[in-house]
Amino acid sequence: MYRLLIKQFFRSKIVILCLGLVIILGLTGILIGKQFLDRQEKAIQEVTHYQQAHIERNVQYHQDDMGLLMYYLRFALINKPDKLAGLSIGQSDVNPEVQHITIRNLEGQKYDTDLVNPSSLQAGNLDLGFVIIYLLPLLIIVFTFNLLSEEKEVGTWQLVSIQSSSKVKYLLTKLSVRMLVLMGLFILLLLAAKIILNLPFDGALVAFFLLATCYIIFWFTISFLVVTFQQNSSLNALIMLSLWLMLAILLPASINSYLSNKYPVPEALETMIEQRDGYHKKWDSDRNKTMKDFYAHYPQFESYGMPDEEEFTWLWYYAMQQMGDDEAKEESKAMRTKLLQREQVSRNIAWLIPTMHVQLAFNNLAGTGSSSHMDFLDQTTAFHEQIRLYFYPKIFENAPVLEEKWEGFKPEFIVKNYSVNWQNLLLPVICGSLLISFAAFWKVSREIM
Repeated sequence: MYRLLIKQFFRSKIVILCLGLVIILGLTGILIGKQFLDRQEKAIQEVTHYQQAHIERNVQYHQDDMGLLMYYLRFALINKPDKLAGLSIGQSDVNPEVQHITIRNLEGQKYDTDLVNPSSLQAGNLDLGFVIIYLLPLLIIVFTFNLLSEEKEVGTWQLVSIQSSSKVKYLLTKLSVRMLVLMGLFILLLLAAKIILNLPFDGALVAFFLLATCYIIFWFTISFLVVTFQQNSSLNALIMLSLWLMLAILLPASINSYLSNKYPVPEALETMIEQRDGYHKKWDSDRNKTMKDFYAHYPQFESYGMPDEEEFTWLWYYAMQQMGDDEAKEESKAMRTKLLQREQVSRNIAWLIPTMHVQLAFNNLAGTGSSSHMDFLDQTTAFHEQIRLYFYPKIFENAPVLEEKWEGFKPEFIVKNYSVNWQNLLLPVICGSLLISFAAFWKVSREIM
């Protein structure tokens, strides 16, 4: 029977056309992912070369003043994307992968990003994750909407009922043929991605495969449930497309709008204003007050004393810079808290919406989601503090510039400690599939058997 059903399935030119179209789109998404990774790799190489040339040039021009030199020097911290980011680009096309940090106030630097064509951002990226989440369900709908209704509309269902020992088994066999074809297509695309992107065979790739497989099964269970209501083909197609529209577009967009309104971040503007005011107002403020606040933050530097009220000193200047960050600290913390709340609430809601859950999970596995970027910003803060603590004594003592081993300052890479939480990863999709399967089998056992 399998051979006959397979021949019958591939007899339709629409099937061949749809499969070919999705293969082309999938390969295009993989190539776009490779282009993204190549662009990031090229940027990292350029940053490495640029930083060394930048340091050498500034050291040459500012050999006599460590404080002035450090005003200009920038040090790079790099968030090198994982290879899996080529499958799910996520927010990496918006968030910067490289931070160029000076030892001046930090808050104004953390959220600098590259200039990007807004038209390309609006269109988004066609990666393999997009093909899996949005296009494969449409292909499943095309292949299954007339699973039963076609038999009834052409008059063969009565013949099947007589010749088949179980009508349910026959329907499941037809469904399994389509599922095997879709799984074969998905595995083919994933193998192509592994070769083209040179993906390592690790836990993240296995998790990506299992999650996508569960997601494909989820959509087949939805289709089977709709089929069991025994409506005509056009109504089945309308119902399935409506469900796709609701799960893939309407609900995620509504939740995003809800979270944006529930957790607004006016602190983003307030942080920038507080940081700038905190620094600029110090020019006209009492120097002793500024220095006391600075020493309260860094008591280990208190031995440098109070600078002359009439004389410009780098000690006072960098104390002002630090105060700018300190005065924006509460707003920065509040903004970070709200962004984390958005992320957590969206993950909680996504347990009920498999499409949204899979998108967030793909981004998390690839390190291209908002939580990954927040981790990058946290490590940027630690990196900035590390540079400050190293150079502050040298600035305050005006250490000889040429005695520093500047060739040792290379761009640094953030440390990633991602682990797969299998329960949170697979359970929402598996539970959704099981619930729908139970409903479908209950329905089919009552009306078709």
